[in-house]
Amino acid sequence: MELDPAFQSTRAIGWEEIHHDARALARMLKSKGPFLGIVAVARGGLVPAAVLARELELRHVDTICIASYGDGTRQQMSILKRIEGSGAGWLVVDDLVDTGATARAVRAMLPAAHYATLYAKPAGRRLVDSYVSEMDQDVWLIFPWDAPDRV
Repeated sequence: MELDPAFQSTRAIGWEEIHHDARALARMLKSKGPFLGIVAVARGGLVPAAVLARELELRHVDTICIASYGDGTRQQMSILKRIEGSGAGWLVVDDLVDTGATARAVRAMLPAAHYATLYAKPAGRRLVDSYVSEMDQDVWLIFPWDAPDRV
C-alpha cells in the first residue's frame, strides 16, 4: 500500500483498542439518548456500531454506504446507499472523522442525527457531536479490518 504524501506517519489500532474505545463512546452516549437506532457509516463504522448497538441495547441498525478512500489515498466520494428522513432520534456512527468530507455528506442526508466517531482529526472534529480521542491530522490510522494479513 502506498501512503498519500500528506500523511507523515501511520498508527495501527488493534481490535482490543477499538472495543475499549467503542465501549467508552457508549458510556458517553448513554446520557445523549435514548436513540431510535444506529446508522453505521459503512464500512469503517460497522464494527463500532455493532459494539454500540450491544452496549446501548439498540436492535435497529442501518447503514449509509460511502466510498472515499482506496489504498491509502483519498479518492472522489461516491454515495452508494442513502437513508431518507432527517435523522431525528438516530445515532450515526463512524470510526473516524478525518477531513470532514464524509461527515458533511452524512450531515446533508441526516442533519438532525447525533453523529459520533471513535476518533476525530482537527479538520473534521467540529462536524461530529461525540468522539473518544483526538488524532493528529497527518497520521494515517490503520484499522484492524484494513491491516494486511499476518497469517
